[in-house]
Formats: sequence, C-alpha cells, structure tokens
Amino acid sequence: MATIFTKIHAREIPGHILWEDSTCFAFLDIRPINRGHTLVVPIQEIDMWTDLSEETATHCMKIAKLIGEAQMEAFKPKRVGLMIAGFEVPHVHLHVIPINDMSHLDFANANADVSDDDLIADLNHLKSCLVKTD
Repeated sequence: MATIFTKIHAREIPGHILWEDSTCFAFLDIRPINRGHTLVVPIQEIDMWTDLSEETATHCMKIAKLIGEAQMEAFKPKRVGLMIAGFEVPHVHLHVIPINDMSHLDFANANADVSDDDLIADLNHLKSCLVKTD
C-alpha cells in the first residue's frame, strides 16, 4: 500500500510541493513546527534512512541544503534545523525547519491549525528564494 507521501507525489492527495526531480520531492509540512517547515522525501518508498542507497541519501541531503538556504533567505531564522525521525510515516523524510531556538525542533509545538493560505504564501516565498540546480 502506498504511503501518504507517495500519494502526495502522485497528486492523489493535495500537497504544497516545493521541489521535484527523479530522485526526491519536497513539500511543506501541513503541521509545521515553524513557518517554512519542509519535508524532503525520496520517491522510492523506504522506511529507514539507513537503508537508502548512498546516492539517494546524498541527493536528499543536497536538496535539503538547497531548501535550507532558501529558508534562510525567506524567513531569516538563526539556523535551519535538520531532523530525521521517521515514526509518523514509514517512508524516509527529512524535516528541514527554520529555527530560532530548540523548541522549533519539538513536534509538540507543531501548528495543526495552519491555514492553506499561509502554506501557499510560504510556498511561494520559498519558491522565489530557491536556487535550482541540475
């Protein structure tokens, strides 16, 4: 059975997609810990990040870095946090989160009431700051 992330990638359910290539895709978290919280997900459904091929893991980190750079420009946080937890969905996903303090890495602080308009505004702002590479 396809994961929710695969369904987002296939456009079977809505998602605010920021990046897409032949290896991975990235979209805004619908329960962001902080504005701009983005998930980088390999297209291949693999549960544990340690089971990714070296090429896929490296590529996902490269895209996470590009997104982090865009987040720095877009939201001016003190840092960009990166976390791989993997308990919520059995499909590898890197959380790339603009942070100003450690509480911005705590899932207990996720915003379950973020509006679609806010997510669209954040998506467009990030897209305008994102530098695409080959």
